[in-house]
Amino acid sequence: MRRKICVITGTRAEYGLLYWLLKAIKEDIDLELQLVVTGMHLSPEFGLTYKNIEKDGFIIDKKIEILLSSDSATGISKSMGLGMIGFAEALAELQPDLVVMLGDRFEIFSMAAAAMISRIPVAHLHGGEATEGLIDEAIRHSVTKMSHLHFTATEEYKNRVIQLGEQPGRVFNVGAMGIENINKLALLDKEAFEKSITFKLGVRNALVTFHPVTLEKSSAEIQFKTLLEALDSITDLNIIFTKANADTDGRVINEMIDEYVKHHKNSIAFSSLGQLRYLSALQYVDVVIGNSSSGIIEVPSFKKATVNIGDRQKGRSKAASIIDCTPDLLSVRAALEQALSEEFKEVLAGTINPYGTGNASEKILPVLKSADLDNILKKEFYDLKHGDK
Repeated sequence: MRRKICVITGTRAEYGLLYWLLKAIKEDIDLELQLVVTGMHLSPEFGLTYKNIEKDGFIIDKKIEILLSSDSATGISKSMGLGMIGFAEALAELQPDLVVMLGDRFEIFSMAAAAMISRIPVAHLHGGEATEGLIDEAIRHSVTKMSHLHFTATEEYKNRVIQLGEQPGRVFNVGAMGIENINKLALLDKEAFEKSITFKLGVRNALVTFHPVTLEKSSAEIQFKTLLEALDSITDLNIIFTKANADTDGRVINEMIDEYVKHHKNSIAFSSLGQLRYLSALQYVDVVIGNSSSGIIEVPSFKKATVNIGDRQKGRSKAASIIDCTPDLLSVRAALEQALSEEFKEVLAGTINPYGTGNASEKILPVLKSADLDNILKKEFYDLKHGDK
């Protein structure tokens, strides 16, 4: 009997991180891949990105609709409820041996809860991380407590998962999933990249990815307006925007992006660049601006500057190439000027990415295959002894 591994994905970014692991599971003769697709993948507003999954050759076993036409707190809570219902039904039909999930979004929480009630073990990727400006922080640690196998991106995060009471023998530091894409994808050359986005790069170029900070009420519009004003103060800068996700107030940001692009010919916007175009862009831009985790995890591998705005990524391990700033005009403008300066190029040249070298799926697959799942649901809390780190 092949071990049935059910993987859930709800966003374009998450799928891009999971791609090589999905491929490895699919190609392994001892494993059967089951794929559950949900969330933003099924939304026309976010590009119906489930079609990209199918184009990549994966069979989608279940499509679970959970997104409502609202990005309010109430709407997202309702989506979580719909998710739990849909995931419970899917798990009852698919009967997987193990559910694999990545990260900390609300749909991941719903799947973890459904799997827990269904008594199906969970393997969680990218646990132990800290993002103090987000509700994701609580969701991530909650998913850790509902999971049974843990694959973290750094040794620090591994220790944090153990600190949460998880057994050390079930926690594995494998590095960040996104680094693997950088190593394995055949990235586009400059001409092919420009053609793919129908946009010419300029003397200096920026990639902007900004998402709402979910623990700060009504701050999305104010913070993003500040960012746009800072961009206007930089000359000879072409800008590529990737739009916000389905978090609360995401639509506010996306409407502001559309309005900005309408009046600025040096800019262009995309609902989704996809992994190939996104990583290809990192080769040619001078700076990545915003508050996305990719600016922290993947961008340092390209030795490019990241201007990280606000608290969304507060608490993450960071390379020297990352410039933190507060979401006010003077701070953002100063960070941009520093990132584009000749002096900072020396810092960039020596950048070392703390998130590994890019072989995460190769480390994860053997564990998924060989882990003893008998009695794994009966978790014993691991207590740190005095003096343990």
